[in-house]
Amino acid sequence: MRISVFLAFCFLVVSLPLQAAKDSVRFATFNASLNRSSAGDLAVELSAPGSAQPDTVAEIIQRVRPDVLLINEFDFDAGHLAAQGFQDNYLSVAHGDANPIVYPYRFVAPSNTGIFSGFDLDNSGAAGDFVPNDSFGFGFFPGQFGMVVYSMFPIDSDAIRTFQLFLWKDMPGALLPDDPAFPGPADWYSPAELEVFRLSSKSHWDVPIVIPGDDEPKIVHFLVSHPTPPVFDGPEDRNGTRNADEIRFWADYIIPSRSSYIYDDDGQTGGLPPGALFVIAGDQNSDPFDGDSIPGAAQQLLEHPLINTKVAPGSAGAVEQSALQGNANTLHLSDPAYDTADFFDGFPPPPFGGAPGNLRADYVLPRKSLQITDAAVFWPVSDDHQLFPLVGTFPFPSSDHRLVWVDVRVPGAE
Repeated sequence: MRISVFLAFCFLVVSLPLQAAKDSVRFATFNASLNRSSAGDLAVELSAPGSAQPDTVAEIIQRVRPDVLLINEFDFDAGHLAAQGFQDNYLSVAHGDANPIVYPYRFVAPSNTGIFSGFDLDNSGAAGDFVPNDSFGFGFFPGQFGMVVYSMFPIDSDAIRTFQLFLWKDMPGALLPDDPAFPGPADWYSPAELEVFRLSSKSHWDVPIVIPGDDEPKIVHFLVSHPTPPVFDGPEDRNGTRNADEIRFWADYIIPSRSSYIYDDDGQTGGLPPGALFVIAGDQNSDPFDGDSIPGAAQQLLEHPLINTKVAPGSAGAVEQSALQGNANTLHLSDPAYDTADFFDGFPPPPFGGAPGNLRADYVLPRKSLQITDAAVFWPVSDDHQLFPLVGTFPFPSSDHRLVWVDVRVPGAE
């Protein structure tokens, strides 16, 4: 009964026009799977309209209409041609009855993915025998699986901070992995490797968004990242530990007493000043209770004293698909209403198999002083014949992740 009522309610919500209230700002994150197999491929594809998957991704964005949007898994190119092409040829083009959406502002920066470290980071016996595993972040070329931020509001470009180069060893109490073949602690990476190994598998960005105010503009720091999946490793759990510390980075950054160790790519130290407004967003690759992440990794944000979690984005489609797909999903502890990713759910699940099932992986988390007025995951139910084809089931027409959005009321904003 509880599920059927929830389904009916969420079907009504997602079927209605999705538009932020005038006194609210809609922040969103979307791992849109806009990654390609070779450098430059995405920019070429987006240089002209009509490619099916970007069309579908764009229509989802047009229907939700975020004011500020992070897209994960968006390949980086130095000329920012992909970001421009996606705006000009996809977001600015109507899809069905969804209106075009134009973002006057955006930010793109390099990613650690695919940048060869020069070391044998996976301890396979040879550096560079499989470059993605020996790069600072998994990728077949520099910038694969990168990020882009689009905004309706101005971005304070001079105040942007990036943390691409921050070293993992410089985080106090870092969960540096142990090599199970040897007795020493934190010895998976050699001292020489730790001198260059970066915490961010992609990057961490502090993008200040300038929201018009009654008396003066309000700055909301859009804190975005995409931690590595906590899988594709061995008993040393090097990706699981890194995922947890990538999540921890923002948990420390927003508390001045815990952020003094942090330095950005320009050498500026520390985190946010006291009272600064923020929204943390991204594919954190960590469910609170299910999947392979280290227990408590997601809770570093979900149970943070400064973060507003009173309203969790949810959907009816996630509930429906969890029940329909079954298998690994039947053993989950998390409420399926809050799932944001449709992952392989064959049986058995980990640790006996490789199927995590559907998980809550993507988050939009505002500061407690930012009142949440609405929130949802764009995951329609299957009998919504207009919207469900935008997300579908495997092979997905858009992405295996869903767009997550939260409306917040910014104090003093117009």
